[in-house]
Amino acid sequence: MQIQVDIAIAGGGPVGLAIAGMLIARGVDAKKIVLIDAKSLSAAAEDPRSVALSYGSRQLLEQIHGWPTTATPIQEIHISRRGSFGRTLIEAAEYKLPALGYVCRYGDVVSALADSLSNSELHQLRPSRIASIHESSEQVSIELSDGQTLTAKLAIQAEGGVFGEQALRAKHRDYQQCAIVARVETSSPRPDRAFERFTEEGPLALLPQAGGYALVWCVRPEHSEQLISLSDEAFLQALQQAFGQRVGRFINVGSRSTYPLGLNAQAINTARTLAIGNAAQTLHPVAGQGLNLGLRDAAVLADLLAKEMSPMAFTAFEHKRQADRGTTIRITDWMARVFASAPDQSITQTMLGMSLGLIDVTPSAKRWLASHMMFGLR
Repeated sequence: MQIQVDIAIAGGGPVGLAIAGMLIARGVDAKKIVLIDAKSLSAAAEDPRSVALSYGSRQLLEQIHGWPTTATPIQEIHISRRGSFGRTLIEAAEYKLPALGYVCRYGDVVSALADSLSNSELHQLRPSRIASIHESSEQVSIELSDGQTLTAKLAIQAEGGVFGEQALRAKHRDYQQCAIVARVETSSPRPDRAFERFTEEGPLALLPQAGGYALVWCVRPEHSEQLISLSDEAFLQALQQAFGQRVGRFINVGSRSTYPLGLNAQAINTARTLAIGNAAQTLHPVAGQGLNLGLRDAAVLADLLAKEMSPMAFTAFEHKRQADRGTTIRITDWMARVFASAPDQSITQTMLGMSLGLIDVTPSAKRWLASHMMFGLR
């Protein structure tokens, strides 16, 4: 059987599901859209990873009834440099907002978006893998691993796989860092406050979630191997030394995992295929901007495609998203590199610590930083 549609979306994660919902909400016929993903919906819904969603992302997801019912609000973000004076504290109350952002389970976001699409006539092929893609001047032909084929006027890459490997055959920078992720509990948690603490190896983030914290600790690869191999007690002691006493004692840690960090940017797009979200730019986790940037991609692209279902929409998209994408990539790349480029107590790090204090007492600078974290460049 061959399926013919207007739009094929490769990737059924939050960004892929979101753009499907946004297109339908803007009047695109659901029967003319197909979504392909290698995971079953039930497997994706069970994914326990924590993700940070900005207040702006909540607004976008609520517009398509895809906001998860379980989300821990972040009302304050405390940014500091280990061993240096100076810090920045961003508070939702300053901007008359209920929260700066939220921490959710990845699976809960997927479930909420899937529920919002459950009554539509959207074609969903999952679990299903893309085997090959061929593009002509008139259409994109996609062959699946089970032999099924489909054709589309346009294709959107919103996740990994064969299509993603083609889209991301692009600029890559290795940060020489790995991220350790885990759930931790402390003796004196601040349930409304997220922490971003810079160390000489990279940022250490604590995101409030369900009475504890989602930990993202960026360290050098050789150190990550050592930390992963430690007993829970020894790991918590090392974490305590790196973070300090702002949330009391670290008293419990769940299962730990690690993954290498790098920056992928400038995806290779064609006339009829376009990458968005992590398929277009994979960022360092500092400031938690990856998924939020992807959802902003989805919103802009959905607006353009609803007006014109042609390659011209893809061209306009790249122009419209250049400033927001470029600024977000530069900020996260700079923070990941510069704050970890010199040892503790160095003059460089002292100056960087002082710069955080300067931002805190400069309303216009803090307002710009907060606005970009919540909404991007509009």
